[in-house]
Amino acid sequence: MRPLQVPEEEYLRRGHVGCAGCGAVIAMRFALKALGPDTVVVIPACCWGVIAGAYPQSSLDVPILHAAFATAGATASGVRAALDMRGEPDTTVMAWAGDGGTFDIGLQSLSGAVERDEDILYVCYDNEAYMNTGVQRSSSTPYGTRTTTTPREGWKRTRKKNIMETLAAHRIAYAATASIAYPEDMIRKFRKARDLKGHARFLHVFASCPTGWGVPSELTVKLARLAVRTNVFPLYEVENGVSYTLNTEGDLPVRAYLSPQGRFRHLSPEDIQDIQRMVDEDWRLLRAKAQGPPQRARLMA
Repeated sequence: MRPLQVPEEEYLRRGHVGCAGCGAVIAMRFALKALGPDTVVVIPACCWGVIAGAYPQSSLDVPILHAAFATAGATASGVRAALDMRGEPDTTVMAWAGDGGTFDIGLQSLSGAVERDEDILYVCYDNEAYMNTGVQRSSSTPYGTRTTTTPREGWKRTRKKNIMETLAAHRIAYAATASIAYPEDMIRKFRKARDLKGHARFLHVFASCPTGWGVPSELTVKLARLAVRTNVFPLYEVENGVSYTLNTEGDLPVRAYLSPQGRFRHLSPEDIQDIQRMVDEDWRLLRAKAQGPPQRARLMA
């Protein structure tokens, strides 16, 4: 097997304060390897607002602008306008937000930026809850999950919001899902998004959270891979809101992904079957939109 084609340059410094096994840290590391040093990162309130550090300290070797929770899309738009006024159109402006700042609190700002077709790359690193403030449910939290705001028998009984379809409905030039378990695929998509100048772009990155999910830190990457292999988190791309390309197809039952996680430990076999039916339904809908068969050769586990 050939070695992974991942750039050697590092833009993530040692000594950050992310939790052990933090998938969001892995995601940022790969993202900046793909984008390179000519990048400005806008970070709203989220785990990465802490991990990046407070001024004058920083765990990143690129400029950072901290923003209010709801304003990642608007702030990134302003940074883009300022750089254009300075004659620096080639600098990539990346908004880097969690699921709370994307699916929920920041959705209006994101929607506005995409509707205006701002020349920004908006990235949601998705750990499926408000992890920075104590593992509260978000609209990204999947069906069946127990969080600190869904206690005892009150586990979440509504499905996860489909943020990719929300962005596709905006006819965004490019949107894609990516996973920390497949770095080559992730880096390819970040570079494709970086090079698509003049348009809004969106990347939805699966970032496992051992702390919030109730798993050992050494399972971070394995869980991210299982999410793909069970079709819980399919890898695919959407161009101009209508052209869908699948990058992989799952080959495992959903219980392989659910069973190791403490947040799903309360589920009965019947509950797991219900989730399997939901995953299968979503996969059928996605396959119906796809252009050709899944392109498995693009991935490397």
